[in-house]
Amino acid sequence: MINQINETADFLKSKGIQNPETGIVLGTGLGELANRIRPEVVLDYEEIPNFPVSTVETHHGKLIYGTLCGQKVLAMQGRFHYYEGYTMNRIVFPIRVMKLLGIKQVMISNAAGGINLEFKKGSLMLITDHINLLGNSPLIGPNDENLGVRFPDMSQAYHPSLLQKMRDAALAEKIELHEGIYAAVPGPNLETAAEYRYLKIIGADVVGMSTIPEVIACNHIKLPCVAVSVITDECDPDNLHPVKLSDILETAATAEKSLTRLFEGFLSGL
Repeated sequence: MINQINETADFLKSKGIQNPETGIVLGTGLGELANRIRPEVVLDYEEIPNFPVSTVETHHGKLIYGTLCGQKVLAMQGRFHYYEGYTMNRIVFPIRVMKLLGIKQVMISNAAGGINLEFKKGSLMLITDHINLLGNSPLIGPNDENLGVRFPDMSQAYHPSLLQKMRDAALAEKIELHEGIYAAVPGPNLETAAEYRYLKIIGADVVGMSTIPEVIACNHIKLPCVAVSVITDECDPDNLHPVKLSDILETAATAEKSLTRLFEGFLSGL
């Protein structure tokens, strides 16, 4: 694996990606932040050696290197999910490449369902901790000491100083930013009413199908990360109605304006 990571990093350097500072992973319906980047290099995932290819129609599948708020950023416009059939190692492959390119911190976004009914549809939640219900981890299998230790600590999975910088950005931009716990499930089906009740009982505030593999990989390679969920639907088990993807995307698009301001404020504060 380390040979593939090196090969991909060398390819990206040869294309002009030099000294990026912040990595950005954009979730479902949240790709428009990429349009705020002043691009220098734009690559389709298909062009990049060893890179997975996004199979979800709402994920554009582009790697964008450029400047945003004075920072050199490397943004994934589209991510990979366990439900697409990828192994965990393939899902987190880009994160490991980012580390080798010199990235200093990673910002992650996702669309999630609201378990905590005090968090309304269209609002944002800063992830302070998570519950991994994917039934898998990118660290299963032989450990490569070139990447990290066999048993990485996860007591502060989301970096404390980055969490505070995100809070500061929300305050400066006058954006309501909830805080809570993100649970990840395999998907791609949404949850039953009983499953929503279970998620609430075990302490989840929102539920989604991504993010945790990347966060585990970040902690393994000692790459500080921070993540924000856009709450696209309210998962009330006592008042549950079918959810359409078009409704989720519409809500994400509306909330993305606040997310973009938040991320730009965060970058400006680095």
